[in-house]
Amino acid sequence: MSLKEQIYSVLLVSGSERFNSSLLGALPERKYYPVKIVGGVGAAKRELLDRSYDIVIINTPLPDDFGTRLAIDLSSEIGLGVMLFVKSENFSDVLAQVSDYGILTVAKPASGQIVIQSLLLLCATRERLRRMEKKTASIEEKMEEIRIVNRAKWALIDEYKMNESEAHKFIERQAMNRCISKRAVAEQIIEDYEKQGRK
Repeated sequence: MSLKEQIYSVLLVSGSERFNSSLLGALPERKYYPVKIVGGVGAAKRELLDRSYDIVIINTPLPDDFGTRLAIDLSSEIGLGVMLFVKSENFSDVLAQVSDYGILTVAKPASGQIVIQSLLLLCATRERLRRMEKKTASIEEKMEEIRIVNRAKWALIDEYKMNESEAHKFIERQAMNRCISKRAVAEQIIEDYEKQGRK
């Protein structure tokens, strides 16, 4: 799916009606949906317990906290893009606190063009993170398959006194002959082995 076709869910954490109205103009529904607005840190945490978002935008200061701690906490969530708006006089200090966490920090007031460019950068970053998540999941899946196949090999070595090479070839042959994955064969071998009372 290309960047243009992707739709991003947005949580806007802001206590300013004026800021919210202004920012909503930069969040067209065809690209950003749903857009949920909450007024503070507590409300944001409750909302994030109920559902996940692609992007969280925090307009500092918030009524119940400045908002920097929330941004840092959220930046540890895999795949979540975080944007922090701060007054220009606080920009350098806040940037020094959050830059190591990959938080996109924007000084306000910001032009509409800067806001749109920042959002597009955050979307591109979100897509890169999404690809990394898929790759990580694929690697973890492959590692789990290797662990299961190795367990099955040891079951065959123990039960049928095969060596490791023979056990490996046996699993491959069974998978090929039965048109199923090596993992499925291995899981069946382990299940049969455990039914016989061996661990």
